This record gives sequence, structure tokens and C-alpha cells, in this order.
Amino acid sequence: MKQPLIGLTLDSEEPGGYSKFPWYAIRQNYCSAVARAGGLPLALPHEVEQVERYLDLIDGLVVTGGAFDVDPALFGASARHASVTTKDRRTAFELGMVKGALERDMPILGICGGEQLLAVALGGTLIQHIPDEIEGALAHEQPNPRDEPGHHVTVTPGTLLHGICGGETLLHVNSAHHQAVKDVPPEIVVNAHAPDGVIEGIEDPKRRFCLGVQWHPEFSISSGDDRIFDAFIAACR
Repeated sequence: MKQPLIGLTLDSEEPGGYSKFPWYAIRQNYCSAVARAGGLPLALPHEVEQVERYLDLIDGLVVTGGAFDVDPALFGASARHASVTTKDRRTAFELGMVKGALERDMPILGICGGEQLLAVALGGTLIQHIPDEIEGALAHEQPNPRDEPGHHVTVTPGTLLHGICGGETLLHVNSAHHQAVKDVPPEIVVNAHAPDGVIEGIEDPKRRFCLGVQWHPEFSISSGDDRIFDAFIAACR
């Protein structure tokens, strides 16, 4: 059976820390989660002009998270919250990759900020800072380590995510974000919510596999996390 080639988007950092020059980064568990599920991980540098060539190579796309935000102008916001930090070249590259993958009906898995970018590419909008928009919000930037659960999510029955997770309607997840999906077009399905109402997952039922989750399943906190990668890789074969 063919081993699918899976493109994973990289984070980018300014000089300092690892190098005195700009550098790329990705956590090892993104790649190991893909490999465990049977895929061959391939890191994708932010070469915007090479988007189509990358798409010709890969069988599936993982849009990773990072400590930055989608530019509010990309979803029609007239103001930018003071907490918003952008990485414009990374976002331009990821948006090009996602839109190209959608046109090809290539399987896509968006994780945390990757789910938010996927939502914007599909025509949705974002909450720019959860504490300012959600009364009584949970600590979505959890104080405990990221390899532990921060809260649970309720999965909507009948959705792709519900089927992937073996019919489970409650998953314990980690949480590392201050933004979230706000609205999506009618054809996009919201498949999971946090107890405070924050959207935790989206999917497009018209496509082969188009799933976004607000948490980080690469940490394998629950069996549902592993099943997400298993289903994604199966769709890429």
C-alpha cells in the first residue's frame, strides 16, 4: 500500500534563540504523529511562489499551529485587537496551500491556528481575543503543560469527527489559543464545542477529508487524537 507524502507547514522565527538568522521550526510530535499513522512527513518552507509545485508532490496537508494570529483583514474585520500578532509570509503561504488543496479536494487537517486559517479560507470569521468576546470563558491558554488536558469538548453526533472518534461525544483535549472560529458558512459543519460555547472543530462534508480541530491531537492525549491522524492518513492513500 502506498505511503502517502504529507506536507506539514513550518513555523518561522526571527533571529534569536536557535540562530542569529531567521529560522524555521516544527515540534517533533507533529511529524511523529503523521509517521505513526502511516504517512511520510515532509516539512514545507514558506516559498509562496512554489505552492503549486508543493501541491503536486504531496498527498495531504497538515496546517500546524503557532504563537501568532491570522490577520483580521483577511476575514473582513475593520479593527485589530491589541493582542493580535501576525506572521504575514507564513500566512500567505499557508493560505495559498489551503486554497490549492481545497481546489484539488486534497485531504486537509488544520490544527489549532491551522483550524482558524482553514476556517478563514472556507469563508469564516474569527474571535480575535476570547476573553473579550466570551463571557465566563475557560482558560483556553491552559496554565498546565500542553501534554495534559485543559478541558473537554463535546463532539456533535453524526459528524465526520464523531465517526472518527468511534462515536464518543466527549473528548479531553489540551488548549493553547486566544482566538477561535466565530462564524462559518452554512455548508461548513461545526463538529465540537467547549463548555463555554467556543467552537473547537469544523469540517466540510462536501470534501474527501477537510477537518479542523482547535486542540493539538499530535500530543495523543486521548484515543480520539490518534484516530484523527489515522483517519487523515487513510484519506490520503
